[in-house]
Amino acid sequence: MLNFLNTLFARWISDPNNLIPYLLAIPLCVAILLPFLRKKPNIREGVILIASSLLFLGVLYQYLAFMDSSTPITYTFVNVSTNLSISFKIEPIGMLFAVVATILWPIATVYSIGYMRANKENFQTRFYTCFAIAIFAVLGIAFASDMFTLFCFYEMLSISTFPLVTHKNSAKAMRAGRIYLGILIGTSIGFMLPAIFWTFYLTGTTEFLNGGILKDKISGLPLMLLLALYIFGIGKAALMPFHKWLPTAMIAPTPVSALLHAVAVVKAGVFTVLKVIVYIFGIDFLKSQIDYTIWFLYLTSFTLIASSIIALLQDNLKKRLAYSTISQLAYITMAASLFNPLAIMGGMIHIAAHAFGKITLFFAAGSIYTATHKTEISQLNGLGHKMPVTFACFAIGAISMIGLPPAAGFISKWYLIQGAWSVHSIVAMSAIIISTLLNAAYLIPIVYKGFFVKATTDISNYKEAPWPIVLGLTLTASLTILMFIFPAWAINLARLLTGVA
Repeated sequence: MLNFLNTLFARWISDPNNLIPYLLAIPLCVAILLPFLRKKPNIREGVILIASSLLFLGVLYQYLAFMDSSTPITYTFVNVSTNLSISFKIEPIGMLFAVVATILWPIATVYSIGYMRANKENFQTRFYTCFAIAIFAVLGIAFASDMFTLFCFYEMLSISTFPLVTHKNSAKAMRAGRIYLGILIGTSIGFMLPAIFWTFYLTGTTEFLNGGILKDKISGLPLMLLLALYIFGIGKAALMPFHKWLPTAMIAPTPVSALLHAVAVVKAGVFTVLKVIVYIFGIDFLKSQIDYTIWFLYLTSFTLIASSIIALLQDNLKKRLAYSTISQLAYITMAASLFNPLAIMGGMIHIAAHAFGKITLFFAAGSIYTATHKTEISQLNGLGHKMPVTFACFAIGAISMIGLPPAAGFISKWYLIQGAWSVHSIVAMSAIIISTLLNAAYLIPIVYKGFFVKATTDISNYKEAPWPIVLGLTLTASLTILMFIFPAWAINLARLLTGVA
């Protein structure tokens, strides 16, 4: 594969170091071009499919080149001041995030074509343009070499997804958008930015370095405060109490919900948490200060269980999936809070596992809505017989979220449980067990209703959604299974990060 991609890209790129700006340029150029194609939807969507596929191949080439050398690849775009620059670095966590985002962009585009056309959605060009900008921001976050660069793209992601949340332009949508942007911008400006300034003051840099940069620079109560500023400042991770934006944003069309929950926004949040813990603080340093950092584990455990309970109480399908996302994200932040290499591996792998599984669940919800206009779980009785592919794919996504084989969620939960066990954390083990049971309690009944409960209304006229929708969710369900069968690409990246043999 590497030889093929070398041949493909050799005409333009001879050094992998020079590939980063080209990767960033692809979604940016798409975003610039799309408004000129608003009256030519077939060409517009063809451009997106070609560009997104090319971007995935480019990121795959970057991944293979990185794994071949196992050394960070850096690129400086512009120097802002002596120790401050917009610069990029290929390292294990960012590489995994980039692979996940770029493999899902073309699939999400196929799905969106079917959904937006079938539901006769307005502002389709704006939707695809903002989607492309969001992917550009995601790549900037994934490849950022320091907190300053990451912060710039982090804010761009918040702003570019605001028009997606408010897509319907209704009063309810605009209110949801204000909550969405208010929480995300409020937390990042109010908490994360001061934390970045404080870090720069202490160390003279915000660069992501193995082992962290804050050891011997801060300790005790000031360390606890700095950690809290970062954790609560990363609002996209949806830790309680800064989680309300996520279920509120469910008013957006389902492809937007999928983008928020799988490809971009929430993944940017938990990704940033992992980067801060590993590269800014350092897990060994935080472990040595456990009396001042243990609150982080309690917070993630509470979020994990509380959001699962709330999910169980929701009848609206998308809201149940939204609270499920808050719970699933807490697995990743819990992994970070254990300050253990095996747990970090589990959290890192869960970024990919959750992306594939949760986007499948949202795609299935959109398929059900498109075919039947049903939004409540209580309305789904018997629909599995009319939409077998949709409900089968939902079942695959569900078992991945629960953490059962043969789905990718089993792999990530396995490492997370090992990490919790190795540090003898009763709190983490208990939270994982309880939340797993709750995962099953709020997801399995949906599949059961679809296949095993007799419909109480006439469903004879219902059938599967248009083929692009079914194709999209089938592909993501397949990725969920394939990652269970072939997990090495993610595990090897996680091992590079943690040093676990």
